[in-house]
Amino acid sequence: MEFNPGVLIVGASFGFFNIVNKVFDRLPVPESALRNTWKWKNISTSLVHSLITGIWAVLCFYVHPEMAEDLIYTHSGFSHTLISVSIGYFIHDFVDMIHSQKLHQSWELLFHHTVVITCFGMSVLLRQYIGFAVVALLVEINSIFLHLRQILLMASLSTSTLYRLNSMLNLGTYVVFRINTLAWMTRWLVLNRDNVPLLSYTVGSLGMAVMTAMNIVLFYRLLRSDFLKSSREGKKDSEDKEK
Repeated sequence: MEFNPGVLIVGASFGFFNIVNKVFDRLPVPESALRNTWKWKNISTSLVHSLITGIWAVLCFYVHPEMAEDLIYTHSGFSHTLISVSIGYFIHDFVDMIHSQKLHQSWELLFHHTVVITCFGMSVLLRQYIGFAVVALLVEINSIFLHLRQILLMASLSTSTLYRLNSMLNLGTYVVFRINTLAWMTRWLVLNRDNVPLLSYTVGSLGMAVMTAMNIVLFYRLLRSDFLKSSREGKKDSEDKEK
């Protein structure tokens, strides 16, 4: 049986993100974030993961473009390592939330992480669907701006130019790298139904259904918070000035 380094890489990644989290524990925290230092550290660690894996996912298709033509069997060690590293992060984040939050506060993310770890884990162990998993990690490009948004909110910078700029980039990358990517992945899964074993198809379909539902809800929350609310406040200010 051929040795699969994925398990070792997952373990190394888990340790790496634990260290990253401890580094943030020693760095200064904005005064406005002191009431929830765990969340500040957690989001900062998540931002590191998104920066690494988002850029890495793009590079995977750049250095090995053949993978885009066969998302089931074609992949490189570079892309296999990426998925293993990401699993390590999601396990770290899962454990971190279990230890630091009550279940009712984090059940959505815990469920999300369980689905991702299961799908990515099957991919790494079977050495199949690596390309499909790399496509899924393109959403991390948007996660960079999503996590930065939370950091700016915790730092009480919600009225800054940087926050407004990030809000626009967040919404734009959300449409391109989340909604479009999930739609493309769903279409690919349906079109390749005959080439995918029943178990893999069932797990993949469940994963896509969960991701789609969660992302629709999150998109609505972002629109309501960063754009619809701003429009209502702007209209109210104009009416107050007219009075």
